[in-house]
Amino acid sequence: MYPSLVWDIPSASKTLYLTFDDGPIPEVTPFVLETLAKYNAKATFFCIGDNVRKHPEVYEQVVAAGHSFGNHTYNHLNGWRTDTKEYLHNIELCTQYTDISYFRPPYGRILPSQIKGIKKLFPSTQIIMWDVLSGDFDESIDAEKCFENVTTAAESGSIIVFHDSIKAYPRLKDALPRALDFWSKTGYTFQSIQL
Repeated sequence: MYPSLVWDIPSASKTLYLTFDDGPIPEVTPFVLETLAKYNAKATFFCIGDNVRKHPEVYEQVVAAGHSFGNHTYNHLNGWRTDTKEYLHNIELCTQYTDISYFRPPYGRILPSQIKGIKKLFPSTQIIMWDVLSGDFDESIDAEKCFENVTTAAESGSIIVFHDSIKAYPRLKDALPRALDFWSKTGYTFQSIQL
C-alpha cells in the first residue's frame, strides 16, 4: 500500500531507525533523550507543531542532541477524517515550528489526495511510515507486550515507532530502555533517518 512512502530503510549493517511521535513534551521527551544518549542512539522525532510552540526549550534539546526531526501536523490530524485542503494547511502551519524534510501522518492515516498535495507543496519531503509499531500508546497492553512487539518484529533497516507522549509514558519508560539494551547486546546500532 502506498509504495511511494518510506516503510523501511534497507541496510546491509545491523541498523535500526527509532522514531518518536507526538512530542515534544516536557514530562517525557527529556527521558527519551537521556535514554537514547546512554546507548549512543540517534533517532527521528515527528513533532506536533503546537507542542513545539508550547515547549520550544524541549524541542531545542532534541535538536541540540543531534537527532533528526519531522512534521507530524500542527494538531495531530487524522487524514481520513480531514478535508485535504485543511490537512495540507495544518501541515504548512507546522512548518513554522519544525522541519518538513520528513512527514509522518498521525495514526498512519493519509489519503492519496493528501499524499499528492504534500508532494506538490513540498517536493523534497519524504513521507515516513514504519514497519514496526510498539503499541506504547495502547492503554490495554503493558510494557512487557510493548517490548515484545518491537524486539520480535524489528530487523535490520526497520523503522520503529514509539511515542514521547504522556499517554505512552507508562509503557515507554520500561520498554524503551529494555529494547535498547536488548538490541545493543545483539549488535544493532541506532541511526536517525537521513534520506
